[in-house]
Amino acid sequence: MLVIPDVIEEGCTTRQAIERLASKWRVLVIYALLAGPQRHAELRRRIAGITQKMLTETLRDMESDGLVERRVLKETPPQHVEYSLSPLGKTLQEPLAAICAWAAERNGHGGD
Repeated sequence: MLVIPDVIEEGCTTRQAIERLASKWRVLVIYALLAGPQRHAELRRRIAGITQKMLTETLRDMESDGLVERRVLKETPPQHVEYSLSPLGKTLQEPLAAICAWAAERNGHGGD
């Protein structure tokens, strides 16, 4: 029997996970990092519309949630840092690909 979590309940762990991923910036950062490790400036160029401040905040939050790993490549100023998906972050590839496929199937089919 399939058990469906009660995402309406505030304490539901599924609801908490959805809330953590609900930011469009988080999803776009995950997509960008699926291509491999990147530096802050590379991510900023790839993710249209994100500000430097928002990217920094998003990366910090994702790192504290265990979705992103930060690696210092050069300690001395100017410091060079690279970001990559953690093993946990990489597990989001399949569910996000399913959402993209769902959206693509409905594109242009009057589903707006």
